[in-house]
Amino acid sequence: MKQIIIIGGGAAGFFCASNLDEKKYRITILEQNSDVLQKVKISGGGRCNVTHACFDPRELVQFYPRGNKELLSVFTKFQPGDTMEWFDQRNVPLKIENDNRVFPESNSSQTIINTFLNEIRNKKAEIKTKCSVKEIEKQGEQYLVKTSLGDFQADYIVYTTGSSPKSLKIIENLGHKIVDLVPSLFTFNIKDQLLQDIPGTSFENAEISIPKLKTEESGPLLITHWGLSGPAVLKISAWEAISLAQSKYHFEIEVNFISRSVDDAEEIFQSFRQAHPKKTIGQSKIFDITNRFWQKILEVSKVDLNKQISNISGKEIQNILENLCRKKLQVTGKSTFKDEFVTAGGIDLKEINFKNMSSKILPNFYIAGEVLNIDAVTGGFNFQACWSEGWLISQDLNNLEI
Repeated sequence: MKQIIIIGGGAAGFFCASNLDEKKYRITILEQNSDVLQKVKISGGGRCNVTHACFDPRELVQFYPRGNKELLSVFTKFQPGDTMEWFDQRNVPLKIENDNRVFPESNSSQTIINTFLNEIRNKKAEIKTKCSVKEIEKQGEQYLVKTSLGDFQADYIVYTTGSSPKSLKIIENLGHKIVDLVPSLFTFNIKDQLLQDIPGTSFENAEISIPKLKTEESGPLLITHWGLSGPAVLKISAWEAISLAQSKYHFEIEVNFISRSVDDAEEIFQSFRQAHPKKTIGQSKIFDITNRFWQKILEVSKVDLNKQISNISGKEIQNILENLCRKKLQVTGKSTFKDEFVTAGGIDLKEINFKNMSSKILPNFYIAGEVLNIDAVTGGFNFQACWSEGWLISQDLNNLEI
């Protein structure tokens, strides 16, 4: 029997192992932490956002700032529908939420972890935790994996370590080119009077742009203690991860809190003013925003809350609309989004054969997961890439003539 060593006990490594033919291979998983599947455990606030209900590969790749071209062929072979069917066959019911994110019906990531551990047990695969890989040496047809728990011989290696600098160094020493790591999916640190004292204020659909980079995103937005977060911010941080790292996270953004043009907003304001001339501006519910935020807008626009709306001057209206629809804010840093740390960068994609996720440089060596220069926006997409890549590797290994 041939020996497969899977280095990294995360999503991609476990999905690959779960689909391997145990009659053909001895399978050993090496994990440097004391627990396997740690990211699966904390994903989706402990519920595990398994995948995203997007079943057209061409649409699906639009959620990947890096790797979208390469993943198209991968997703035509295994996509979210296949993931859902895979769990269904193992009696794990999944549910699609309103925003198309997919979770186990149990609302517990432990359900997903137990499913994998069960599959691995059935395949008599061995899991070695607290096993830190120091070096990999090519020895003829085989590989010698040197670890903190001794040396392992491997006929095939599946490298699914995640994006730790140490694991990238190991594979760089074997001849692979590494694209520098930068954070992706982060929130913006902003100190501005408009955002002060109102954390937790959210907007269902805001628009955010970075004028210098000529880029914009829309979606839900959230004011936090340190600045701005929410899907709109996370999306723009992922797409512009490299440019924003180069700017050392100091840049200007423009926010439209109500997703309406200044002209549209002015029309809404004027028609409200005609209908309710005697109302005070502070008590007027003109736009779909919270009272706290409206009063903050008026404060920043230097408008007296007790003024009747009919007495608001043209200049005051313009100030209000500028702050609502075209507010410029200075970003002075970033904060990691929860514990679900995602990086851009990793192994150069030109060196991977995406038909089977094999290395073009190292024979009998497969690579998947976040160690590659592939990343996605939040919503189950990073896991889907892991499942699809892990599945391709297992199918290729299962079909080898040994």
